Amino acid sequence: MDQEFHRIKRLPPYVFAEVNAMKAKARAAGEDVIDLGMGNPDLGTPPHIVAKLTEAVQDPRTHRYSNSRGIPGLRKAISAYYQRRFNVSVDPESEAIVTLGSKEGLANLCQAITSPGDIILVPNPSYPIHPFGFIIAGAAIRSIPMTENTDFLLALEHAVKHSVPKPTCLVLNYPSNPTAQVVGLDFYAPIVEFCRRHEIFIVSDLAYSEIYFNDFPPPSILQVPGARDVAIEFTSMSKTYSMAGWRIGFGVGNKRLISALARIKSYLDYGAFTPIQVAAAAALNGPQDCVDDVRNIYRERRDVLIEGMNQANWQIPVPEATMFAWAPLPKAYAHLGSLTFSKLLLQHAKVAVSPGIGFGEYGDTHVRIAIVENKQRIRQATRNMKSFIANADRVLEQHEHETTAKVTPLKAVAS
Repeated sequence: MDQEFHRIKRLPPYVFAEVNAMKAKARAAGEDVIDLGMGNPDLGTPPHIVAKLTEAVQDPRTHRYSNSRGIPGLRKAISAYYQRRFNVSVDPESEAIVTLGSKEGLANLCQAITSPGDIILVPNPSYPIHPFGFIIAGAAIRSIPMTENTDFLLALEHAVKHSVPKPTCLVLNYPSNPTAQVVGLDFYAPIVEFCRRHEIFIVSDLAYSEIYFNDFPPPSILQVPGARDVAIEFTSMSKTYSMAGWRIGFGVGNKRLISALARIKSYLDYGAFTPIQVAAAAALNGPQDCVDDVRNIYRERRDVLIEGMNQANWQIPVPEATMFAWAPLPKAYAHLGSLTFSKLLLQHAKVAVSPGIGFGEYGDTHVRIAIVENKQRIRQATRNMKSFIANADRVLEQHEHETTAKVTPLKAVAS
């Protein structure tokens, strides 16, 4: 049988796959590619967390099935973290759940709360799981364009007014991946009030809450009075503690949403490996100097990137948080779109970035640059990109020639 499966038909080809294939081919040919594409932390997990994992795994009792909601000790640590960091009280029994990373938690929540045809409000551009988690679950997505001058609340009101049926859920992600935008409680407060009034759930992705570079730590939406009436918030150990491969995160907030997610998870998994959960609890409860160190490393890398890009005559906004910079395409290349630009950058500068179109149609004027290489490599990347920008005329002429050469034989056959 050759029919395409229903859910697969709803998923477009993965845009990043084209750049990844080019990157793999270049590396196989022995080329030195500087990978600033995927947000894959290159820093090692802090030693005291690894030591706790090693200690826990020595106990054979931890090798058994775990708890799909998360072990009690980790849920208590999550509750303590929210109290300490946000001054938000979280019931570890009914308002907290451990997930296999925030991505899995969000995707399984989508399955739990979505009916076919539900309308979900998602900013555009946005991290792919935010719309596609709901699309896989059968929903229809209404994008809220997040351009530079967007009045989000006004756009939200417009989207709700002109959606049939009424939207059931809104996705938020601040600090934002990919745009690195940050917001304060003054942003969240009217949105919470609006969604409570219209009975719309809010899913907040707070994965980058600890990777910030100013004196104002990003807030949690749950700090807004009444937010837990409608909101659930996901975060992850991946970026804060450089534990991306450990696949451990958590969700907190609205009891009904937490319960729905727990119900789905009870059918799908037995929870993360217990020693990983024990180590995650040690991370949250233990000394936080390691978080300061990670934050400082990313800040230094960000500054190196921005300085180098300025010298390359590629002006990009200075990110206040996350491990990303959201860079508008250089003027000479802007007409190409982000995917073609990313391919040319990889071909000529040996630097891999993520094309903005992969985050939604309104991202096509940008690329996302991940600061996941050391400072020396980032400096080398900016030098390569400086040459790439300075030689735009030559690069574009060659690109046009190669494109024409590919098209011409097809025209000959057609004639």
